[in-house]
Amino acid sequence: MSLVRAEVRRLAKRRITRYMLLLVVLGLATIALSFSVASHKIGPAEQAAAAAEAERNFQESQRYFQQEIAACEAALARGENVERWGPNCGRDYAPVREQFDGKWYLPYQFDFREQFTAFIFVFTGVLVLFAFIVGASYVGAEWNTGGMMNLLLWRPTRLTVMFTKLGVLLGGVLAVSLLLGALWTVGFWLIARYDGQTGNLTPGAWQSFALDGARGLGLVLATAVVSFGLASIGRHTAMALGAGLGVAVVGEIGLRTALEIAQVPFSGRYVLSTYVLSWFQKDWTLENYRSCDFAAGECRPTTLVLTWQDSAMVFGVGTAVVLLAATLLMRRRDVT
Repeated sequence: MSLVRAEVRRLAKRRITRYMLLLVVLGLATIALSFSVASHKIGPAEQAAAAAEAERNFQESQRYFQQEIAACEAALARGENVERWGPNCGRDYAPVREQFDGKWYLPYQFDFREQFTAFIFVFTGVLVLFAFIVGASYVGAEWNTGGMMNLLLWRPTRLTVMFTKLGVLLGGVLAVSLLLGALWTVGFWLIARYDGQTGNLTPGAWQSFALDGARGLGLVLATAVVSFGLASIGRHTAMALGAGLGVAVVGEIGLRTALEIAQVPFSGRYVLSTYVLSWFQKDWTLENYRSCDFAAGECRPTTLVLTWQDSAMVFGVGTAVVLLAATLLMRRRDVT
């Protein structure tokens, strides 16, 4: 049996892979189903009901307004303090019909053209978690249980084994991402078609969705490489999980807090989440309000714009460093 075929079977038969895939499918299906239930197709009947609701609220507000004026005048006649009603017993604050637009009373309607980008980001977040856990456990468990040593007795070429495992992992993650991504897109298009609106889906709109999806896929694959590399360096799944927890707690909370206390300008550029936002939004602007002189009047803080190219450099360098370290250790250290 070839090494690639053996690794594909090993990855597919792992319980953590199957359980995580099941959880991902159930989680994504739950999100899609909840939005399908929440979204409503808006037609003439819904618009008429919303207009009627707006009119009822306007009339009720008018009645309450008149009651308050009458109460103020009565209190004024009794010589009581009427400051709570304001000057002229609040007559200058009468409700106007423009404040009760019928569109504000319409039920939620999912708009595929305007809102699907946010769901691409949600999908990416779920797949990142899947890639991180599966990638770490795939090689970490092999080291921890001695399976890697047995495999190297069969195929003693260390780097061939390592990169074959990594290639199979990336291929599996890519296949799952593309398949679920296609189902995710079709599912939300169907929600928009029957329970919302699709909007103006021009070729440019689909191209924009494709680019967002490509950026998300790149982040998922980079996460798989990093988790695989960390688990290989530590020879244990816990190494990758601990590093991930460290980034989340120490980096995102501890480091951010320390930088804020030290009043470091643009402290957000030192935490990973800022680059994730920049990667998805194409650019992210940081503002330094400490540069303002509020005593002088209007504040125009200095800004720092991080682009998706900056994020690509951070992610690329980080991924390359982890993979290089894992490769060097695989070549040099004792595997027994």
